[in-house]
Amino acid sequence: METINKESQKQIGQFVADDFRTAAVFSKYGIDFCCKGNRTVEEVCNKKDMEVNTLLDELHAVLNSETDQSIDYKTWPLDLLAEYIEKKHHRYVADKTPVIRQFLDKLCSVHGGNHPELFKINELFSASAGELASHMKKEELILFPFIKRMVNAKLENTTVQSPQFGTVENPIAMMMQEHDNEGERFREIAELTNNYNPPADGCNTYQVTFAMLKEFEQDLHLHIHLENNILFPGAVKLEQQFS
Repeated sequence: METINKESQKQIGQFVADDFRTAAVFSKYGIDFCCKGNRTVEEVCNKKDMEVNTLLDELHAVLNSETDQSIDYKTWPLDLLAEYIEKKHHRYVADKTPVIRQFLDKLCSVHGGNHPELFKINELFSASAGELASHMKKEELILFPFIKRMVNAKLENTTVQSPQFGTVENPIAMMMQEHDNEGERFREIAELTNNYNPPADGCNTYQVTFAMLKEFEQDLHLHIHLENNILFPGAVKLEQQFS
């Protein structure tokens, strides 16, 4: 109880300064962590008529979420890996995209005059968000279900019906090309953001947005690695066993 009371008196700007990922939680509830970051958790909860513990629980969930780089994904069954990519990385993109777009729009409105590169960054991220949404949908509706069907057929020692796209290598080639496109887009974003380092006159929102863009790119790199280097080659090998 004492810890919660102590945390309820912590300023929201300090939460964001300690870990930028908490900005998404405050944004979800329409809490301004930038210009009004000197308010405590208790103050903003009273103003929003919400339970302090509700907000603190969500903040703790974000603060305690870590990616374990020691996991040996190569040992996972392909259907489990596909499910993991969808639940972790696809969901990450869906959750973070609207928050980052909102922050970029705000930056363009407030700082675009002095930093015109923000408009190009916003344009690139918006294009990436749209392409990724379409890309993930194709994987979830077409490629991943076929991979899962192959895994089941192998386990049950049955045949697998040939898909409309011919061989699994066809959609994989398309997905890998789209991965290359997004990788190139984020290389351009990294260059325009000075490797995600905000300018000296950047406000809290500036710093948080660039930090979120950096994390988004890092997640995308792991996402692409799991597909290009583990899931896709495994799917090609598995399909060959049926021919």
